[in-house]
Amino acid sequence: MELNVIGMVEDRYYSIEEVAKMLKVVYLTVYRWIQSGKLVAYKAGKQYRIKNKDLENFIGKKKSKKTLLI
Repeated sequence: MELNVIGMVEDRYYSIEEVAKMLKVVYLTVYRWIQSGKLVAYKAGKQYRIKNKDLENFIGKKKSKKTLLI
């Protein structure tokens, strides 16, 4: 299995603070989404990082649930 270093560099990772700011929620809300498994995050030392694709999937699931409620 070959490691694709180029692919790793192209991936964008966000901190909990950045995600909270983008989604206009508080830090604790994003942290709870991670703890409950609703939002995929990777732990780097003592900090969490959220991959751009995982954030897009999370937002997409939220939008589809709202559409179903209408």
